[in-house]
Amino acid sequence: MLVEEIKGEGLEKLIGKKITLFCLNYIYTGLLKGVNTTCVLLSDAKIVYETGELNSGDWKDAQPLPNDWYVQVSAIESFGILK
Repeated sequence: MLVEEIKGEGLEKLIGKKITLFCLNYIYTGLLKGVNTTCVLLSDAKIVYETGELNSGDWKDAQPLPNDWYVQVSAIESFGILK
């Protein structure tokens, strides 16, 4: 099986967009500012403690983080644009 790497796909494709990261222990959301092999950088970041309905438009409980926030790529289970 041949694996083809596509430049600019995955997290890189979402730079500049508000994304949600489902991680091993927590959910993070914010504006994706940067990506490298070990971490992603979120600005206007929040940690989501309670989601509510995922298609409702608002998190039931999301707390703002004090500054830009880094999340380890190795902890990310899935990601995308939700809200």
